[in-house]
Amino acid sequence: MNFILIAVIVLGAIGLIAAVVLFAASKKFAVYEDPRIAQVSGVLPGANCGGCGFAGCGGMADALVKGADAGSIEGLNCPVGGADVMSQVADLLGMAIANGEPKVAVVRCNGTCANRPKIAEYAGLRTCAAMHACGAGETLCGFGCLGCGDCVEACQFDAIHINAETGIAEVDEERCVACGACVKACPRAIIELRKKGPKGRRVYVSCVNKDKGPAAMKACQVSCIGCGKCEKECPFGAITVNQNLAYIDPEKCRLCRKCEKVCPKHAITAVNFPAPKPVEPKKEEVTA
Repeated sequence: MNFILIAVIVLGAIGLIAAVVLFAASKKFAVYEDPRIAQVSGVLPGANCGGCGFAGCGGMADALVKGADAGSIEGLNCPVGGADVMSQVADLLGMAIANGEPKVAVVRCNGTCANRPKIAEYAGLRTCAAMHACGAGETLCGFGCLGCGDCVEACQFDAIHINAETGIAEVDEERCVACGACVKACPRAIIELRKKGPKGRRVYVSCVNKDKGPAAMKACQVSCIGCGKCEKECPFGAITVNQNLAYIDPEKCRLCRKCEKVCPKHAITAVNFPAPKPVEPKKEEVTA
């Protein structure tokens, strides 16, 4: 009986000492977490898409709280929640934020099956990353959309699909939250986040082909050939031609569409503009 009693006492003493050690360690090595981080996380949508530049909403919440302590949360934005969520976060942290212009993903390629016919049949792993690693893909253009749908798989909001007729990725701007997942997924950097523009109107070059004119024309009927006509025509200095490719700066573009009219290859796309009014024929004057 004495042996049992001694064993119980020893085990009890060991347990007590271990409890004291663990309690002391928990106090010494405790990591303090600002309660505002949990509050901000509760406001954020919880998509964990990475569009804000952080690994998830938890990282974004931590950055917002630290930014508030530093005096500013400018530059931090949740593309999924948009202005409404950021306003709630700003109110929670007692900060003021400037409303940024909404953005949307844009697929800068118009190399449809008709404009960019296939010359080969790819039989490997059906992903854009794998096909791109093998070369130009199934056409002569080594820059255009591959149509395998890596961007579709990356989008959590069902905002991008591959058009079965054209073979090109298309964005549903009503569903797109500009998280940037499709941008990261595209191995050819065809997809870009651009300002939606007033009434959803925007103008951009639907091509990323940097080949010289003759090679670009051979690869696709509507490729940019870097002729520079659009650059010369733009009265706002919004267009630059670099490496045989024109680019329209959305910050400078005033949507005048003069560049679209002078492009000989129809490589410039204008979205959500009203259809031009039909020109009525002039009435001939009847003289008695």
